[in-house]
Amino acid sequence: MKKSLGLIEYKSIAKGIEATDEMLKAANVELILSTPICPGKYISLIGGDVGAVKTAVRVGRDIGSIFTVDDFVIPNVHPQVFPALTATADISKIISLGVIETMSAVASVMAGDIAVKAANIELLEIRLARGLGGKGFVVITGEISSVKSAVQACENQLMETGQIVSAVVIAAPHKDLIPKVL
Repeated sequence: MKKSLGLIEYKSIAKGIEATDEMLKAANVELILSTPICPGKYISLIGGDVGAVKTAVRVGRDIGSIFTVDDFVIPNVHPQVFPALTATADISKIISLGVIETMSAVASVMAGDIAVKAANIELLEIRLARGLGGKGFVVITGEISSVKSAVQACENQLMETGQIVSAVVIAAPHKDLIPKVL
């Protein structure tokens, strides 16, 4: 089981690929995602033990140099984050919906982890910057009070950094909305 998650965003696709290769060579980590994102950026997500992930992220940041946009290590990542990154979470029972829009892919993953740790919610999806102009967003569900608490926690922790674009809570979303959003 992955205990931590490392994320790095680059403003160069070529440099992102090179840095990701060096990260994998530097430490015993698992590559979860490594892909170009809009607008011409590259993101890599790795998982593993905290020490290995920190080492790999440091190497990736150093290799990326001036092309590194953002990086972060979540030491004790919540287990719901991994299926949300691949949009494989169960969406059979949507009570209310929370959507947190962020300025970057890295901030989206951070917001997802913050939300699921802050309240009793289900993390449905963390969408990372594909077709979003470099932004990302998180979709959560649960009881309305829990969703509000999770969204508020994200706003409290990320608003001062300028990473939150917008956040909404929708009580009892229309059934036709869910399959189109997720």
